[in-house]
Parts: sequence; structure tokens; C-alpha cells
Amino acid sequence: MRVQIDTGGIAEIKADTLVIPITRQGEAPRSLPQGLAAIDRRVGGRLSDTLAAGDFQANVGDRLVVYGPRDGDIVRCLLMGLGESEEIDDEGLRLFGGRVGREAVRAGVGRVALVVPSGAGLSAERSAALFAEGAVLGAYRFDRYKRRSNGATASGKKKRSDPRLRIAYARSGSGLTALRARVRRTLLVAESQTTARDLSNEPPNALYPETLAREARSMARSVGLRCRVMNVPELQRRGMGAILAVGQGSVHPPRLIVLEHGATAARKKRGTLALVGKAITFDSGGLSIKPAMGMPDMKHDMSGAAAVFGAMRAIALLDLPIHVVGLLSAAENMPSGTAYRPSDIIETASGQTVEIVNTDAEGRLVLADALHHAVESFSPDAMVDVATLTGAAMLAFGSHATAGLGNDDALLDEIRAAGDRCGETVWPMPLLSDHEKAMRSKVADWKNSGGREGGISTAGAFLRGFVGETPWVHLDIAGSGMTERQTPIHVGGGTGVGVRMLTEWVRQRCE
Repeated sequence: MRVQIDTGGIAEIKADTLVIPITRQGEAPRSLPQGLAAIDRRVGGRLSDTLAAGDFQANVGDRLVVYGPRDGDIVRCLLMGLGESEEIDDEGLRLFGGRVGREAVRAGVGRVALVVPSGAGLSAERSAALFAEGAVLGAYRFDRYKRRSNGATASGKKKRSDPRLRIAYARSGSGLTALRARVRRTLLVAESQTTARDLSNEPPNALYPETLAREARSMARSVGLRCRVMNVPELQRRGMGAILAVGQGSVHPPRLIVLEHGATAARKKRGTLALVGKAITFDSGGLSIKPAMGMPDMKHDMSGAAAVFGAMRAIALLDLPIHVVGLLSAAENMPSGTAYRPSDIIETASGQTVEIVNTDAEGRLVLADALHHAVESFSPDAMVDVATLTGAAMLAFGSHATAGLGNDDALLDEIRAAGDRCGETVWPMPLLSDHEKAMRSKVADWKNSGGREGGISTAGAFLRGFVGETPWVHLDIAGSGMTERQTPIHVGGGTGVGVRMLTEWVRQRCE
């Protein structure tokens, strides 16, 4: 999706489809909003006639097509409802942008313009970045495997180009240069979220630890990040027995991928932040194998790492003035004659031992080694891990919220506030001493599963054992990171949740 922002006169705007947001104040609007009279004249007064009839209610999601004259220069106008003007919030504007993005995709290669009237709280200063962000997310589609190598689709048609959207305002906005810069920053982050979605949606025969590392190197080169990839011999030298155990049943060996931004003395003085992502590129459950029904979704079990990947891309492109490290702990969890087993005892990089109770509780194992490495190698001032970790989080919140817990309430509040600003809800969960007791083993320091009760928090208690005194927050995106529930800004599959939230958190830390 390519987005252009214009402020100033809209009378002469050219497009095949003009999208016009319409608000209401208690009842259906009967007159045309301010600033659209010239466009109404170009379509022979059909916009004002349509609204005067009173049939268009302008509720959220309402849409009505008004066609222009056959010999006119506007093919169609699309009236889209925004709801009650006094109730429009940031998320409403973002979701409206998502609907417009869908319209741009539906229109194919045609020119689409969002023409914003004056008034009703839709000033460029307030809405431009939110409309643009929503449009990019709403226009997202994962269809690369529908295309042939010659650029045609499976049906032989030429592949579609990226849709383009022009957002034009009826009145000039103050500080146009600053406005466009803000929109550009917003678009960089939204595009980084679509990059995370692409990774999450990749089939597991295309994305496994080695190819994820290849993608990370390529992205790092393109945006100016440092990238280091640890393969099996180095993981062995560092004693990372947890990552190695999870990956030993697969023909695709594990990797620990380290991305680094701002590794200069000046930026390190402003602090170091660590982002850690679970990257189980496919989770069969190992020998504790999953039911067949849910297994296709397990390509998304690296969505935490995808979020870190996307956030690191955005942080680099925004050139945020702080030192940030992103760690992607990658393995494929498969059953085989070499797979790790229930009742195995493994030693982690921290020297702590873990009794394997369930090989399907593998995400916390790969995170344990990555968290320890982040603490020992980078001494971060704060650390956040992101993982599709527990079915308990999926059952508790579905796709509507991310579970959050940690050892520092102030840090968790920072993450929640960043999520609220981005429309990504984080809901706090407890981390009690009883949750840690549930994870203690009789034959090792830990066990990797505490049973069904309190699954979100017992998993978090296990992870806390590998962060030391570092302020740390764990985000469980098992429900929010992958879902078939469709919204105006999500078509289904990997959501890329966490990219905007983590980037916003790092940006706020800089300020």
C-alpha cells in the first residue's frame, strides 16, 4: 500500500473511487459535510441528494456507492460511516483507515482517494497518521504463493500492483512538513508489522531456523542493523542445552539470531533494551504430539520472534537514539528418533537444569537460553519477551488481548501504556510464589510444565528464573498473535501484534 497525504483544496482531485467519511450526530445526516460542495457539483448533486433522502445512517461500517454521471470525471463516490462524531476515538479512525485500505485492494489498480471533509474531529493533525496506518494494515494480504514466477497468478492473469491511496483534506493543515513526517514514521512502523505478518504466515517448508536467519541477515543489511547468527557448534560451546534439546528432533537445526541497533557508546549511555522472541518455526508438539486439528496453525508459533523482527526493523528505520538488542530463539519442534523426551533432564546456558515433563512446552525452553544470553551479554536496563506460549492465554483472552506479567510493575505499566496508544491491549496477570513452586521439580531445578492450572502465570514464573534482577516483562500472544477472526485491519492468520507496541515503547523510552 502506497499512501500520499494532501492538504488544501480537493475540488480538482482525480480518482476512480472517492471515499468520503460521513459522521452522524444523533440521527442520520441529511446534508453534505463542509468542503465537499465542489465534488458534489462534479457528480451532478448526487451526493447531496443521497444524503437528503435520509437512507444513509452513517453508522460504523455503513457503506453506500454513489455513481457519477457517465460523461463525468468521477466514476464513483463511496460514502462510509464513521458513527457518532463525539464518539470517534483513535481506534475508530484506525479501523476506518483499514476499511479504506480494503476498498483500495478491491479497486485493484484503480486510483483511490480518501476525501476528508472539515469538521467532526477529522482534522489532518488528528486523523492523517491513523488513517494511513489503518489503510496499510487493512490492505495487507498474503498471496505470494498464488503467483507464478513470471508474475502471473495461478489463473494466468497479471499480478496486481500494490494499491495506492491518496488522503486529501478539505482544509489546509498547519505544519504540512511535520504532518507528512509523522505519517511517514507511522507508515514505516505499519509496514514493519506487515513484514512480521509475512514471516508468521510463511509455510514451515519455506521458513525454518536457517531461512529465518537468512531473512534476518537480509533485513539487517537493508536497514543498518548488526546481525549475528549462532549455529549448533556455537550453541554447544555456550552451553545452550535448552535450545539444542528442542531442535534436536528436526532435520533443521536451531539458531539463535541476534539483531543489534545503536551499538555506539553515545547510544549505550541512553540505556540498553532487549527484545526476545520465541521462534518455533513449526511446533508439532514433539513426542508429546499435538492433535491434528490444531497443527496447521503451528506455523505461527514463531509470531513472537516475528514481532521482534518487525520492531527491530522499525526501530532501525526510525533511527531511535538508544541501544536495542533483539534476540530470535529459533528451533523446529519435531518428533523423531533423535527428539528430546518426557523425563529427560537438560542443562540450560545459565547452568540450571530442567526436567522435561511435556515436549510441547518447548517455547519457554528456547526463551530461557535467550533471556539468559541477553542478560549476560548485554546487561539490559529493561527486557521484554514476546511468545505464543500457552493455550491458557488463548482461552482467557482469545485474539482480543495479550497477557502480560513480569517482575517490575512500572515496566509493565509502560508496556501497557504503549499498547493502549497503538490499539493493542495488554492485560496484567499475577506472578505469585505459588506459581514458581508449581514449576519446581523433585529431580532438577525446574520442570517445564506445571500442569493446566494457572498456565499463563506458571510459564511466566519459569521464565522469571532466567532473568535475574533485570526488569522484565513477558507478553503471551498465543491468542492475539494468530487468529482467523477478521477485523478491518486484519484479514486472518498472523497478526503481527507487538510490532507497533514494542516500537512505541522504545520510542517513549528515548523521550
